Amino acid sequence: MTEDPRVGLRVTHRRYVPYSHAHYAGNLVDGAYSLALFGDVATELCIRSDGDEGLFASYSDVQFRAPVQAGDVLEVVATLSRVGRRSRTLDFEARVVCRGRAGGGALPASAAEVLDPPIVATTATGIVVVP
Repeated sequence: MTEDPRVGLRVTHRRYVPYSHAHYAGNLVDGAYSLALFGDVATELCIRSDGDEGLFASYSDVQFRAPVQAGDVLEVVATLSRVGRRSRTLDFEARVVCRGRAGGGALPASAAEVLDPPIVATTATGIVVVP
């Protein structure tokens, strides 16, 4: 049996995290923010792989590995790892690729930097269903 040619398909989104989404001290953003972005990137992946937006069925193995802060730029990636008859398994990763550096001293309030390497903030596996 040959592997489905859609396996390995990858979609990437980038999003600036606005300060209006910070809920906690230190301008921290809740973990649900990353999960919502996973839903967005999953929708595009389903459109590209199956011509349909699909429906999210479940998450498994969600791991919050590092904090997401207001002022971050997140790169969110979904990779199609398994194709069933109607279900698709997707692997997700949210990485902080840029981060604000404001905090006093000689830096302006708008100071920021590109992170190399990026910080892996959130990972998960998800199941979507397409008609």
